Amino acid sequence: MDFYKKAFGAQELMRQTMPDGKGLMHGRMTIGDSVMMLAGEFPPHCMTPKSRGGASVTLSLYVDDVDAWADRAVKAGCKAIMPVTDMFWGDRYTVLEDPYGHSWSIATHKHDYTPEQMAEAAKAAFAKGGCGEQK
Repeated sequence: MDFYKKAFGAQELMRQTMPDGKGLMHGRMTIGDSVMMLAGEFPPHCMTPKSRGGASVTLSLYVDDVDAWADRAVKAGCKAIMPVTDMFWGDRYTVLEDPYGHSWSIATHKHDYTPEQMAEAAKAAFAKGGCGEQK
């Protein structure tokens, strides 16, 4: 929980440790206006993505300043999987991996495009080999 406070400015709502005082049994925090619940690793039922061999989901946040959020998260220990980039759908966007293997997409919405504009920009981006940035 302390990592998410440092990386994403999470606010702790509740923390319950195991009876022996070691390990997190249950925690609840907020990031922005979203509530997140956490537990420590208790194999085989509760495991981090790193223990499972990779994440199967991406947690997504819309924030006021993706560059500042990404910078803080990387300084706290996240790994940048995709640099902050202006995307064809109108978001400034990044993908990070936290030390536990969870994948996070973080974005700030910058532009509203018509479906036709997005389709053309997507075609151009994918012609370059991926999502690519929108200039």
